[in-house]
Amino acid sequence: MNDRFIVVDVETTGHSVAKGDRIIQIGAVIIENGEIVERFASFVNPNVDIPPFIEELTGITNDMVQKAPTFKELCPELLPLFDNVGFIAHNVPFDFSFLKKQFDLEGYQMPKMNCYDTVELSRLLLPKEESFKLGHLAWQLGLSHDRPHQADSDAEVTAELFLHLLNKLEQLPILTLQQLIPIVRHFRSKLEPMISSFIATKLLHGTEDEEKFDCYRQLALKKRNESVEETSSDKPVTFKDYRNDLLSEKKGLNEAFKKYEAREGQVEMMDEVDHAFHENEHILIEAGTGTGKSVAYLLPAAMYAQEVNKPVVISTQTIPLQDQLLQRDLPLLQKLLPFPVTIALLKGRSHYLCLRKFEQALETVADDTYDVRLMKAQILVWLTETDHGDVEELNLSSGNRGFWFDVQSDSKSDLGKNSPWFSRCFYHRARRRARVAHLVITNHALLLTDLVREQQILPAYSHAVIDEAHHLVEAASDHLGMNTDFVTFSYLLQRIGLDKDYGLFPHFERLINEYKVGNSHLVSEAVSHLQVMKEELDELFRMLNNYVADKSKTVASDVGRISYRYQSFDESGSIWNAILECTMRVHMFMKDITKSLRTIIHQFGEVKDSISYGDHGILTDAERLLEALADEEQTLYELLLEADPDFVYWIEIEPRGAKNATFIYSKPIQVAERLADDFFAKKKSVILTSATLSINGSFDYQLEKLGLFDFGTRVCTIASPFSYQEQAKLLIPTDMPSIKDVSDKQFAMDAAIKVWRIAERKRGKMLVLFTSYEMLKMVYEYIRDLSEMEPMPLIGQGITSGSRAKLIKSFKQAEEAILFGTSSFWEGIDLPGDELTSLVIVRLPFSPPDQPLLQAQLQRAKDEGKNPFMDVSLPQAIIRFKQGFGRLIRTKEDRGCVFVLDRRISTTRYGSGFIKSLPDVPVHEDKLEVLLDLYEDYL
Repeated sequence: MNDRFIVVDVETTGHSVAKGDRIIQIGAVIIENGEIVERFASFVNPNVDIPPFIEELTGITNDMVQKAPTFKELCPELLPLFDNVGFIAHNVPFDFSFLKKQFDLEGYQMPKMNCYDTVELSRLLLPKEESFKLGHLAWQLGLSHDRPHQADSDAEVTAELFLHLLNKLEQLPILTLQQLIPIVRHFRSKLEPMISSFIATKLLHGTEDEEKFDCYRQLALKKRNESVEETSSDKPVTFKDYRNDLLSEKKGLNEAFKKYEAREGQVEMMDEVDHAFHENEHILIEAGTGTGKSVAYLLPAAMYAQEVNKPVVISTQTIPLQDQLLQRDLPLLQKLLPFPVTIALLKGRSHYLCLRKFEQALETVADDTYDVRLMKAQILVWLTETDHGDVEELNLSSGNRGFWFDVQSDSKSDLGKNSPWFSRCFYHRARRRARVAHLVITNHALLLTDLVREQQILPAYSHAVIDEAHHLVEAASDHLGMNTDFVTFSYLLQRIGLDKDYGLFPHFERLINEYKVGNSHLVSEAVSHLQVMKEELDELFRMLNNYVADKSKTVASDVGRISYRYQSFDESGSIWNAILECTMRVHMFMKDITKSLRTIIHQFGEVKDSISYGDHGILTDAERLLEALADEEQTLYELLLEADPDFVYWIEIEPRGAKNATFIYSKPIQVAERLADDFFAKKKSVILTSATLSINGSFDYQLEKLGLFDFGTRVCTIASPFSYQEQAKLLIPTDMPSIKDVSDKQFAMDAAIKVWRIAERKRGKMLVLFTSYEMLKMVYEYIRDLSEMEPMPLIGQGITSGSRAKLIKSFKQAEEAILFGTSSFWEGIDLPGDELTSLVIVRLPFSPPDQPLLQAQLQRAKDEGKNPFMDVSLPQAIIRFKQGFGRLIRTKEDRGCVFVLDRRISTTRYGSGFIKSLPDVPVHEDKLEVLLDLYEDYL
């Protein structure tokens, strides 16, 4: 193992020495015995021009390198630094290979060195970080990084990062280090000698691992406090009893918040929640932005739970809100309440790691891909620090979702108390915590499992709070619907037996020989059926793809898929008949496969007492995979061979994807009856809250969709404490063309000019909201052309690479930028202050009428004698409009303008409904240049 390392960073004109790219700056730091002992830094004259993009990224200009030494002149000084050292870089494959090739070019040879990649080490040792970019890691670890993308600064911070990672690696328990050895042999970083050295030292001097960690079956887990106290009901304190203390000037809210401002709306909401719980009422509460609604429902909910000694369930739609409740609001609750409050987070079972499966997965490393090996190593480290075993804590690459499926918890392969891991099982621990908590935080999907499952996952409860309640109908529709696709089938078939290295069938061959039971010809028979079934499925999804391509050219979604709505028994033609026949053949093959595998598994029951724990796990996993495949096939059967008039069915295809890239869906047209009968009728009191529930002051639309009209449900509106008269303006340019008068292309061109004029006049941060991806793309491209002379960062959903969260993060970090977003960007984005000063709504957010579910809802409304536009399309659009408008003003200090480029808001009878549903905000209509003058003065 090296005790001396060199940390290197190079800035270059591009990615390829062979194509003429050269180094323009090199930074190096020497580490010896855990300390930085030497530094080297120099600009390098590349003898080629530095591209503008590189100048912008690094801040290094042609003038700065003009008088610098060439790389050839630096070689004699540089080479001695690489003698007998380990080579470290943040992305070793790039820095090492670029440096080596440039040395080769000058006739010098770099010595062979052990390499250490701090990107790889960060993934391994900091598995919870949301990004492994150097800037983010430096910020998270509190490392000074004043000049990102300059080699000397990058090398210095990489050296400090490496020392931090080395220290963390050394502190890992000996069991974890031992488990890492066979995995890291396949890494880019030469870690095995280093880890072996740490293990030898620990064995020599002894460790305190048993005191610090839960060491069990060759795994080290974070030690947990298992003494979960039951919620006490000795001296219950009611909210009414405690209300005066809570609102007093010296105690309660004033004591908990440093700068607490009394908010009438927050107190009113607390009273409403407490009253509804005690009177066993359902209530809809629309709480404007800034009300402080989380605390307003958590306080009375926690006090009610303590009073009656039963849990209250809090449900949200999004993970960020769950995180906010746990990280920001729970500590406040602990300060505010006169008793210790217990909160448990409970998610769907697939979120939790199954320790039995993971233990088993560690036995096979040699055949794993690099991604799977890295994930196994990440999980080993994560186990020493996680309390919950929840996959949301891990930063997984998309390629690792398949491995997570193999090690996630699920009911079908749960060995229960027969598993040696039962007492440590993350899922069962979460349920145990939930049973004794005052408040159980969950999501809408899990809340609604009661609608379709007999087994209750949540503890028994009668009172609930549903935040982000405008999503409940959509969540119920998703939950009661079905979907399948070729990739899901393909993965399950591979895992069961078609993949020789990864499937379970090779294990069956061994088990049959080892335990002298079963019939090996059944295995080969099942493999044969699986192979034919895969071929049939491939053909089926290809035929569906062709069928949709012929029938429809409608782009259905933000991801640019083509959709086609169908009713199985109404379709006709030879291709559809071939599709139905193929579906039946798949159904028959599934029966044969199930019969063969169940026979094999059943035969092992004869020797169950002699089967090892590991082999028992293999058989259990096989049953689980078989059941998952059977469920998927049953879904396919119902989607294509059955038809329920209360459901809508559709197929989506990727126009430029693989020929079997086909997705089949069904959803109920309405969920009101199911929610009424199977949810609200079974609960005593449900609080439904959101900032967007009413339309023009009326809650009737939501009451009808939720099925709450027959329950005597109360409604309540709590105004926002913000002064929208002073803080915001709604601006409507009159020189935009009417949507009906021009083509989409012309409208996009006009919209782009308007957006760019706004951006030119007020440099800052702007969010532009669209209702379709196609329109977004057109406007983005026009603005990109317009901004060539005065570039401004443009961040486009589906254009700029990265997830929604990454795009928002990039937007927050920029000093000025335009963010273009569709559906998911209309809500759930919190950009206070200077993070957002302008909002542009390109079109009123009517859902495209060709969306299959909306089509079916419009037809149903028509059949029931209603006005499809006024009763379905318009209310949906107004609620979405309110959500979009709500992105702008997030605090009392915020100021900004909302531009609406859709003239229908002021030229149609229904347009006034959008404005009336907003808070009392000043509205101005005029030509854009006039509005911009007003806008400039205002800001």
